Amino acid sequence: MTRELDTVFLLKGQPNEGLVKGDVGSVVFIHEGGKVFEVEFTTLTGEPLGLLTLAEDEIRPVSARDVPHVRVA
Repeated sequence: MTRELDTVFLLKGQPNEGLVKGDVGSVVFIHEGGKVFEVEFTTLTGEPLGLLTLAEDEIRPVSARDVPHVRVA
């Protein structure tokens, strides 16, 4: 179950927002009993990238085996 403040991975790219599959965000609010989430995406230095409303099938919680990845610009 995903909760507020959980770290999640983006499962589907959001090209209009400049976000790609695998980008990491933080859940800031949960709607509709856990079916819709407000997720904030930032750079590693805290620069805001976007606040998106996403369905539960567009994100997944991090797991113990996940490794962070850096996009090369």
